[in-house]
Amino acid sequence: MPDEFYGVGTTDWQNSSGPYVVVTCHESDVWPIADNCESGAKDSLLTAAGVYNGVHPVVALGGRTAADGRPINLTGVVVDVTPSSTLAESQVRVNVADYMIVRNYVANVLTYSGTTPASFETAPVPFQPVYVDDSQALGAGVTLSLSDLNEDGLENPVAGHLIYCQDEMADDMVGGARAATTFDSALSNSLVQQVYCIVLSNGWRDLVQARE
Repeated sequence: MPDEFYGVGTTDWQNSSGPYVVVTCHESDVWPIADNCESGAKDSLLTAAGVYNGVHPVVALGGRTAADGRPINLTGVVVDVTPSSTLAESQVRVNVADYMIVRNYVANVLTYSGTTPASFETAPVPFQPVYVDDSQALGAGVTLSLSDLNEDGLENPVAGHLIYCQDEMADDMVGGARAATTFDSALSNSLVQQVYCIVLSNGWRDLVQARE
């Protein structure tokens, strides 16, 4: 079970060069990270020494309750962090641009029964929706799932959609011959948390229109 956010020791978290629309916020505005989640024990954006450790999770910004606007949250990928002596005041730069493609961990959960995952996607497909999920069953380094609701039945913000990585496309010329894709093999009917490429998109526009 991944216990660190994606990006530590890697340079491939970006699968496209853009676009970039970066907003700056406080660490306390970002979830699910650190104690701002159901488990209270997600990975942190900073090391124990208070240094940014190069992680790039896909996150939601703003409140975690319906009263605070969930699920019509901005979502995006962490770019970097400027630490502060007060952790909650550390400045986090998040790319909220639509259509940036990134690598991140995604859990194959579809539904929950209380805090326990109840059903699973065994055959994810390209362009399947992905959500920011703060449920405690997910690993400390996992912020995304295929479930539109969290363990409390709250709607999860849309983060984007699964997509082929560059070297997974048939007859692709990037890096040589086509690699095996994460879509080639069936998953077990249980919790699986693995790396996918995701094309980011803020789904709040569609959610707002659906409510009108």
